[in-house]
Amino acid sequence: MTGDQQRAAHSLSIRKPYFDLIASGAKTIEVRVGYPKIRKMAAGDTLAIACAHETLTTRISAVREYDSFAAMLDAEEPAAIGGPGMTHDQLVAAIRDIYPPEKEALGAFALHLTLV
Repeated sequence: MTGDQQRAAHSLSIRKPYFDLIASGAKTIEVRVGYPKIRKMAAGDTLAIACAHETLTTRISAVREYDSFAAMLDAEEPAAIGGPGMTHDQLVAAIRDIYPPEKEALGAFALHLTLV
């Protein structure tokens, strides 16, 4: 990529507790399922994270895809996903509360983020 080419910019809405964890630097991995807009994201892209009237700008440092949330949590650092103190099983339950099995079947994505 040459210097004048720009990476893509994306945006996502997020629930307040997770927004706050990203803002504090405790949460560095956002979990999503394989919707078409998620599949377009790549390392180097910017990602605006919105919650109500607040927005954070992050850069995606890596995008990793897994067959299931459990497989993702076996490979990724749980504290980077759900904040300190959440166990593997608590995280699987919390993620599955957001995404039912038919959504999980689209693929589990771990978006590695850094604040800009």
